Amino acid sequence: MKLKNILSLWIVGVMCIGLVGCKSEEKETTKEASVHVFYYDYNDVYVSTVREHLETDFHKKQVAFTAYDATGEQQVQLQQVDRAIEDGASVLVVNIVETGSDDAALAIIEKAKAKQLPVIFFNREVSDAVVAAYENCAFIGTDAAEAGIMQGQMIGDHLLENFEQFDLNHDGQISYTLFKGQEGNEEAIYRTKYAVEEADKKLHAANKKPLLYYDSLNSNKYQVDQDGTWSKAAAKSYLQEALLSYNESNGKMIELVICNNDDMASGAIEALQEVGYNRIGENRNIPVYGVDASNTAIKLIDEGIMAGTIKQDAAGMAKLISFATSNSTKGNTAFQAIDTVGIKDLTIDKKVAKARIPYEMFFGK
Repeated sequence: MKLKNILSLWIVGVMCIGLVGCKSEEKETTKEASVHVFYYDYNDVYVSTVREHLETDFHKKQVAFTAYDATGEQQVQLQQVDRAIEDGASVLVVNIVETGSDDAALAIIEKAKAKQLPVIFFNREVSDAVVAAYENCAFIGTDAAEAGIMQGQMIGDHLLENFEQFDLNHDGQISYTLFKGQEGNEEAIYRTKYAVEEADKKLHAANKKPLLYYDSLNSNKYQVDQDGTWSKAAAKSYLQEALLSYNESNGKMIELVICNNDDMASGAIEALQEVGYNRIGENRNIPVYGVDASNTAIKLIDEGIMAGTIKQDAAGMAKLISFATSNSTKGNTAFQAIDTVGIKDLTIDKKVAKARIPYEMFFGK
């Protein structure tokens, strides 16, 4: 009898190990999945913060969900959507990988339409045409231009307050570098455009010369993460290389660093620290700006080694996704009774179902 009991326990143990081993690497499930959330890349700092808030909210509300990591691969995400539909998903919540064309988003719409599943895209914006293509589709994000406009205004004001300090070669003009997160992404495009344009407006109004891109041979006036992942590593590598030729010793130091997000900003700061700038307790800083108000950026700003960032409200984004998902599972439109969600200055587009959470300037606690 004892031997039989031991054998039974051994079999149960083996079965448990087998079940753990079968768990998909890109998948996390609580209970029987109904809401399926597709992230473009878990490694994206802002997206991972949204994910943390959203999953906390889902757990609190006892919402059954499955989360997927596309690891930056659109084809992987499309396969994940197919699998979710086969598994009986009731709502698809999608952080689309490919933003340069509508093809992938429309493919997901067609898959959802066939099963009459609601689709909520978030963060990485899809076009109005995508949302309009399906009555059960909505988008939750931000005003793509707003972050760039705010960042540019912040930069302009800060430069004017400290112009002599930041004009290291005393030529009356601030030279800059700019790191772009991804080609074809609307947020990256607008942040890159308006950060410089709005700063120049401030400088012009004060009779100062416009910002000067440090490398006259670069007609784009930015360097982009070739992998499209808005990464710390890309910005750090680019700036390390630039600082070999552009530095104070030869009179042409890069005097300003503009980044599309905080992860790139932290990479740029690491490169600057390697050559003696932006170190804690030392008054030898090159102003570096990002977007997102990530925990890392907040710490760097509080330590006095990063100039500022634009807050993209991850908690608010998650809160609105959860609200829209709840509506959708009840058969309501995504934004029904949205005025009760409690997000200040939230706006809804007039022509299509797109909700936008506002940005805020952040200089420190």
